Amino acid sequence: FELKPISRDAIPEALQKVKRYRLLNEPAHAESICLDILNIEPHNQQALVMLLLALTDQFSDGVSPGRAREVAAHLKSPYDREYYNGMIWERSAQALLRRGAPNASFAAYDAYLRAMDYYERAQALRSPGNDDSILRWNSCARVLNGNPNLRQHPEEEFNPLLNE
Repeated sequence: FELKPISRDAIPEALQKVKRYRLLNEPAHAESICLDILNIEPHNQQALVMLLLALTDQFSDGVSPGRAREVAAHLKSPYDREYYNGMIWERSAQALLRRGAPNASFAAYDAYLRAMDYYERAQALRSPGNDDSILRWNSCARVLNGNPNLRQHPEEEFNPLLNE
């Protein structure tokens, strides 16, 4: 099927629909609307951020964090790139924990640390009064502090068998 373009005049209302679909836990619909907006305005920063968030909402369903990172690379603001990359790592950690695969706690720990790293870089770039990156960093720290199962993967010792 050939996709039908939306009109430029419909973009503000379409952005409102994206918010609504995310709130209704229908991120695939939100993603689709963002793609329609970006088809008309490829550099629309609000649509890019909402697309990134809609993708992160789908990490537990198997959507690759790589797709969200590609979107983050198109954000103009250095602060936004750092902040939203932090969010990608944080939500990746949450998705890993929900899936509960073997060694998920180790991978989630690493992902939380990466998120915190991005949030620290965003903090250095933030405008006065914008403490969002600090709030997110603190949230990650509380998760790590409150869950002893989230820890660095223990180094495995190499014990070669000795021939006698």
